[in-house]
Amino acid sequence: MANSTSLKSDAIFDQMRLHFATDAGKELAKKVGLVYQINIAPKKIGFNEEIYIVDLKKGEVTKGPYEGGKPDATFSFKDEDFVKISTGKMNPQIAFMRGVMKIKGSFSAAQKFTPDIFPKPSKM
Repeated sequence: MANSTSLKSDAIFDQMRLHFATDAGKELAKKVGLVYQINIAPKKIGFNEEIYIVDLKKGEVTKGPYEGGKPDATFSFKDEDFVKISTGKMNPQIAFMRGVMKIKGSFSAAQKFTPDIFPKPSKM
C-alpha cells in the first residue's frame, strides 16, 4: 500500500463524497445499492495501489479496504485512466477491452457503475 500519495483521483473521490450528501446522490445510492472497491495505482495496476470504497448501500466514499465483507465488484485503474473515465474522456467499455480497467467480482454489479455515479465535473 502506498504512503499517502497525491493522486489526481483523490479530488474525484472528494467530489463523490459531497455528491452523495445531496438529495440526488442519496437517490442514486438508493437506486444502485451496491458496494464497489476501486484500486488506484499511481503508475501500474497492481503496484502501490490506494483502495477506495464507494458504498452505494450507505451512500458514502471511504479510503481503505472494505470491512463489511466482500464488495460487489472491484475495479483497478491507473490514476490517470480513472480520471479520464470519471470525467467522460474515456469510454469504460473500451477501457475494459484495452485492459486499462480490470474488474473482479460481479459483472452485472460492475455494469451498474455508470457515469451517473460520478458528479458532473465543475472545477477539475
